[in-house]
Amino acid sequence: MFYYQNISQYQKQLFEGSISCLDAVEHYLSKINEHRDLNAFVQIYDVESRQRAISLDEKRKKGKTCGKLHGIVIALKDVICYKDHNISASSAILKNFNSIYSSTAVEKLLQEDAIIIGNCNCDEFAMGSTNENSVYGRVKNALDPAKVPGGSSGGSAVAVQAGLSMVSLGSDTGGSVRQPADFCGIVGMKPSYGTISRHGLIAYASSFDQIGIFSKNVEDAAKVLEVISGKDEYDSTVNQKKSENFSLGSNSKKYKIALFKNAMEHESLDHEIKKGIYDLSKNLKDDGHIVEEINFELIDFIVPAYYVLTTAEASANLSRYDGVRYGYRDTNNDEDLTTFYKRTRGNGFGKEVKKRIMLGSFVLSEGYYDAYFTKAQQVRNILVTQTKEIFKNFDALLLPTVPQTAFEAGRMQKDPIAMYLADIYTVYANLTGIPGISLPLFKHSNGMPFGAQVLTNKHNELTLLELSGLLLKDYKKY
Repeated sequence: MFYYQNISQYQKQLFEGSISCLDAVEHYLSKINEHRDLNAFVQIYDVESRQRAISLDEKRKKGKTCGKLHGIVIALKDVICYKDHNISASSAILKNFNSIYSSTAVEKLLQEDAIIIGNCNCDEFAMGSTNENSVYGRVKNALDPAKVPGGSSGGSAVAVQAGLSMVSLGSDTGGSVRQPADFCGIVGMKPSYGTISRHGLIAYASSFDQIGIFSKNVEDAAKVLEVISGKDEYDSTVNQKKSENFSLGSNSKKYKIALFKNAMEHESLDHEIKKGIYDLSKNLKDDGHIVEEINFELIDFIVPAYYVLTTAEASANLSRYDGVRYGYRDTNNDEDLTTFYKRTRGNGFGKEVKKRIMLGSFVLSEGYYDAYFTKAQQVRNILVTQTKEIFKNFDALLLPTVPQTAFEAGRMQKDPIAMYLADIYTVYANLTGIPGISLPLFKHSNGMPFGAQVLTNKHNELTLLELSGLLLKDYKKY
């Protein structure tokens, strides 16, 4: 019987001949079909994935050199381009649109023998925290279908949570990998801004977006990151340094970790999550690590600054979807061009996306630009400066991932401000460009999992992964 534990164990079985890539693909296709009610996938590449599995099995049998991700079954969020495959960002505005090229991340996966099994449902244009803002309908949390899986990468998270793929890729603009990972009880990593090329990632907010990784363990995330990171001629913002080796060995280092006092005292934080983080801090101290609480006075400015800046960028990025060159078109021959644009964009975009486009247009408008956009940029610059100072004295930051566990579907639709405020602990990493990861360490009395979030200095993913591996190995509470 097929059973997946991690990449190393799986590939060992492949090369021993006890299983095949085709066995793995058939297993996951069966699981996807069994759990269609979760609505995690938009499209399933069943014929293609079987053919690729057979090809990889032949390659291995012939003794040819195999890639680092040989046979690994991966799902993609529906904002990551894969040539000649449908890409819609879960929006009606891109209905029936096929990508004409693959993202750099996908190209690197394929070069290392990965198998892409399908693309996953998400909040429209990655705007949302619940995966309810999708033209394909909401994604359900596999642990409790009445609850949300988090967003915007909810489908990618559920694909790993429910065992529908080995790993998956999402995107993280303000927590869209880490928050659903927390809600689903899995590992969700957002690398530093510029660690992974954004070429082929449909843009929401270009200075915030980053491709992220979902997995069941830190080792798998490290292996995938090693493959898809690195320089790329198509993305001028990517880190041009040579790709790192993220292999994790034994770790006996003692870390110095900061804990934001203001974040832990915030009124929105669930008391059990607060206790879990403090208990973890105490256990780390007992084992010889240093954990210090420090003041972070800007906690209440983070979410407003984030939404001002991201909506401003979104209003510019989404202006290209006009129904003229590609995607959805709503028209009749009698209307003028302005009416055509209004009808196409009005009917093609969902409510949440239209809300953010309008907010972004407002903060960029004459008379309001300095009052909102400029002030938000100033907050961002202060955050970057303060973050650099923090990491002069500490190896890592420890925070909750979200202030509460997964909640019932529909609840936040009644209170959008509360939904935005739920991003309070995740958007900090995107504003400053540092890497972050959510680790499934705890279980709430309500039966749902919750995690701890670890952050490190920019382009210091190795420390992040090593510390994360230590925490999951020695401090997991369920």
